[in-house]
Amino acid sequence: MATPEDTGSWLLYLSLAAKCGGDGQPHRFVGFLVVCAVAGLLTCLLHWSFPGGPAWGRWWWTRRRGCWAAAASVPGPRGLPVIGSMWLMTGLAHRKLAAAAGRLGARRLMAFSLGETPAVVAGHPDVAREILHSPAFTDRPVKESAYGLLFHRAIGFAPHGGYWRALRRVASTHLFSPWQVAASAPQRAVIARQMVTAMKQLQQSGASSAAGAAVRRVLRRASLHNVMWSVFGRRYELQLDPVKESDETRELGALVDEGYDLLGLLNWADHLPWLARFDLQGTRARCSRPVPRVTRFVGRIIDEHRSAPPAAAAAVDFTDVLLSLQGSDKLADSDMVAVLWEMVFRGTDTVAVLIEWVLARLVLHQDVQARVHDELNRVVGLDRVVTESDSASLVYLHAVIKEVLRLHPPGPLLSWARLATSDIHVDGFLVPAGTIAMVNMWAITHDPDVWPEPMEFRPERFLDDTSFQVMGSDLRLAPFGSGRRSCPGKSLAMATVAFWLPTPLHEFTLLPSPDPARGVNLSEVLRLSCEMAVPLAVTAQARRVA
Repeated sequence: MATPEDTGSWLLYLSLAAKCGGDGQPHRFVGFLVVCAVAGLLTCLLHWSFPGGPAWGRWWWTRRRGCWAAAASVPGPRGLPVIGSMWLMTGLAHRKLAAAAGRLGARRLMAFSLGETPAVVAGHPDVAREILHSPAFTDRPVKESAYGLLFHRAIGFAPHGGYWRALRRVASTHLFSPWQVAASAPQRAVIARQMVTAMKQLQQSGASSAAGAAVRRVLRRASLHNVMWSVFGRRYELQLDPVKESDETRELGALVDEGYDLLGLLNWADHLPWLARFDLQGTRARCSRPVPRVTRFVGRIIDEHRSAPPAAAAAVDFTDVLLSLQGSDKLADSDMVAVLWEMVFRGTDTVAVLIEWVLARLVLHQDVQARVHDELNRVVGLDRVVTESDSASLVYLHAVIKEVLRLHPPGPLLSWARLATSDIHVDGFLVPAGTIAMVNMWAITHDPDVWPEPMEFRPERFLDDTSFQVMGSDLRLAPFGSGRRSCPGKSLAMATVAFWLPTPLHEFTLLPSPDPARGVNLSEVLRLSCEMAVPLAVTAQARRVA
């Protein structure tokens, strides 16, 4: 974004250029252009020379004026002129940012430039708390893809204010409240049994018996069915055969996958505004394709709910709740589409990603899996299935889940950043309005000063303090964020994982794939969440007679 000082300078240069070119001496005009080019180059280099790179240097020299020497600058890499350190946000960004902070001695707080956007990243629990709990960081930077996919009118990206508070209140009361989470337990139980059946079918199929059962498709379809049931009131059988799968499930699954790719993409035009008109990465064009399909899909379901007879209290879904809102809380149809679409989009991802990481660790660490089985035998027994009420007694399994969240947080950068709405001091440094602030939860959970032997998989570390919570009160491990913009569905997500995970573990002993090429591979790929780069394949041996 051009500052008034920049605009005034360039207007002066252009007016001088017009005078130089208007006296019949073109060589003077050419000379002036050369001078302007050199001046522009020197300005870029001056901005780039500042710690944190060009965006920070631009702010420092154009906004700070004479008081720039009075405050220390946030340490950080300079990157390259103009683009700064954009490459740090590509690939495994959490690892790149942690490595850069380590090299510069800036683990607590590091500054860097994303094109013209100043950014900071926190890698210490105390600094993370300052950012996540500050009223100056209650907004999120809205990317072009978020606008294109309608999320600027949903809970995730809506600006902090009355509209956002109303959405958050409705979701917390009618979808994520403790009462609602408990009331939806029978729904999760139905899908849990469908998951077991699907895994048996996978294991019995010829291809899977030779290469191992790929569990990712089971987990993702189960998560999608669960959220469709809660949000739309739609109930389907979990089918792995595309021919037998419902058209709605297939269509919505494809839309969610396309949205993941778009929202997880680093769009250079978000940080270099002069590129926006060209749409070089095709972000705008790609967003324009799924949105009409989303609007038709969700709009059709809204119309069906409107025309249906009133549902019984026990059968009310989130679409019914939004339609029942009155007064200032009442939403336009376009806003309802955005809110419902986001619920489906976000609710499908985290649970499936986390369970796959846990299963991978249990296949890799057979001693830990054996201890989980011993606990299931003691708490549940082999003569019945797991129920959701059993999960509270599975203390060791909860420790395993927490340890996997520590080693493999699904949102290593807490998924979506915060935006400074005013100048604020963070960890003693001045951070200007307009700065993007991130928390590198992966760096915190892998810091030896925070967690002893952080690279070791040791669930026992959480048995010493079984009351340790991952809901945001302790920033040493807060995978769902903390503060006002933390994930509203974290309680539902943890309840689902704590029930769905022991269900297949009670039924099966999970072993590596018989195909050596498909062994457990802990490599990561960062899309919207940090997933296993190679989908997990397992051999599922029955351990309980139905």
